[in-house]
Amino acid sequence: MKLVKGILLSIVLLLHFIGIAQTKEALRVYEGVDDRYREDQIYISATFNVLNNLPSGVSQSGFSGGLHAGFIRDFPINRRRNWALGLGLGYSFNLYNHNLIASSDAVGQVVYSTPGDLNLVINNNSFNTQLLEVPFQIRWRTSTAESYKFWRIYTGLRGGYVTRFKTDFEAETGERFQFTNPEGINRWRLGATLSVGWNTWNFHVYYSLVDFFKKGTLSDQNRQNMSVIKLGLEFFIL
Repeated sequence: MKLVKGILLSIVLLLHFIGIAQTKEALRVYEGVDDRYREDQIYISATFNVLNNLPSGVSQSGFSGGLHAGFIRDFPINRRRNWALGLGLGYSFNLYNHNLIASSDAVGQVVYSTPGDLNLVINNNSFNTQLLEVPFQIRWRTSTAESYKFWRIYTGLRGGYVTRFKTDFEAETGERFQFTNPEGINRWRLGATLSVGWNTWNFHVYYSLVDFFKKGTLSDQNRQNMSVIKLGLEFFIL
């Protein structure tokens, strides 16, 4: 009986020490992986673009959308690495359909007017912009080094520079105005961003903090400046 008790006690002690060793090894391995774990990501988003704070007589028409893509470098700031900062570089293409017409005056300068001002009926009218962007994010997620399905909340700012701005107007009569990179647009952009979602699917919103046009670009009757809100889906690829 004493022999049996001795054997059982030896087995319990052996299992205890083995368990401690395995726990330490698991922690060591986990910490080793965790020390290198980042959420470096390629992002791709598609948005519906809403023109906000429209001047009097100006309205949005048709579909206005955007495609955005880039890369964000992840910088974890706590030991668990579920909090991080993100800094990246990307490119953005945006289309806006509306009735604010870009045309030229008697001296060849670009002016912005509504159809009623020009006595024209719109067949097609749009602006499109292409931007080089730098997103900065504060990032929270429930991910680990082994799990890629998780909740995330990324919020921050996205700065940008308009590399190309094109206007395109066509009247029902066939008259057409096109301008590339006319004066008056705010080339430097800044917006607040929020991405919230689970795994692949993330709701994304961008709220512009900078007016679309420089102050004084629009005529007196349209001096209220407009800005942009973008709503859509964003996808992250590790």
